[in-house]
Amino acid sequence: MSRIAARFSQLKTQKRAGFVAFISAGDPTYETSLEILRGLPKAGADIIELGMPFTDPMAEGPAIQASYLRALRGGQTMAKTLALARALREDDKTTPLVLMGYFNPIYSYGVERFARDASAAGVDGLIVVDLTPEEDQELRLPATAAGLDLIRLAAPTSNDYRLKTIVAGASGFIYYVSITGPTGTKQVNPADVAVAVKRIKAATSLPVAVGFGIKTEDDAAAIAKVADATVVGSALVAEIGRFVDGAGKISPGSAQAVLSLVARLADATHQTPR
Repeated sequence: MSRIAARFSQLKTQKRAGFVAFISAGDPTYETSLEILRGLPKAGADIIELGMPFTDPMAEGPAIQASYLRALRGGQTMAKTLALARALREDDKTTPLVLMGYFNPIYSYGVERFARDASAAGVDGLIVVDLTPEEDQELRLPATAAGLDLIRLAAPTSNDYRLKTIVAGASGFIYYVSITGPTGTKQVNPADVAVAVKRIKAATSLPVAVGFGIKTEDDAAAIAKVADATVVGSALVAEIGRFVDGAGKISPGSAQAVLSLVARLADATHQTPR
C-alpha cells in the first residue's frame, strides 16, 4: 500500500478528515523551507504538497506567485526541490509527500529521469496543474512505473461526462478545485463543495481532497465535514511572505509562524466530526 493510500485508510478508521499543507520549495530560502517542511507533520499535516517553483504559474494567485519568485530568486531548482524531499525522508518515513506544479520544469528536467529521481527521493505523488488527462500519458506512464500516484484535478466546471475522463487513470486522490479562478482569490462555499464532492464520489472510490479558497479555521472545519481532506496553501505562503520585505530581506520567525498556523488549521480539520 502506498503512503497516500495508507494515510487515507488511517484517516477513515479515525473518522476524521485529513489536513494537507502546501508550501513552495525554497521559499523564502532553502534552509527555512526545509525547517518548515520537517515541522509540518508534527504541526498536524497529514499530507504535504511541495510546490515546484515556476516562472509562469498560471493557476496561482498573488501569494503563491510571490512565493515561487522568492524561491527562484534564492536559487531554487528542481534538483534542490528533490533534495528537500530526500531531507524530509531522513526523519519521516510515513508522511505522504506530493509535488505540485507545472509540466514545463518536469519536461525540462527530463520526464523519465524526473519520475525516477522523484520516487528515489521519497515522493509519493504528483499534481501537474496544466497537464490534462488527454495529455498526461507522457508523465503518467513513467510515473506509474516509478510507483508515483498521478493526482488529477476536478473543478466546478467538470460535468459528469468530464468526470469520467478525470477519474479514469487517476490515482492517490482527486483534488477538487473549489473555486473558479486562481488560488487564494475567492472564499470557498461549503454548500457548493458538498454537492460537488458527492458527485465526484459517485464517479470514483478515490478520496477527495478540497483546495483553493480555504483560508481560515472555520473554512477548514466546514470542508472537513464533507471532504476526505482539506488543502491549504495560499494562506501558508502568505504567512511566509509577511516576513520578507520589499528588498527581499527575511526577518526571523517565519517558520514558527507558519507551523503555528498549520497547527490551528489542522486542529480545526481534525476536530470536526464526520
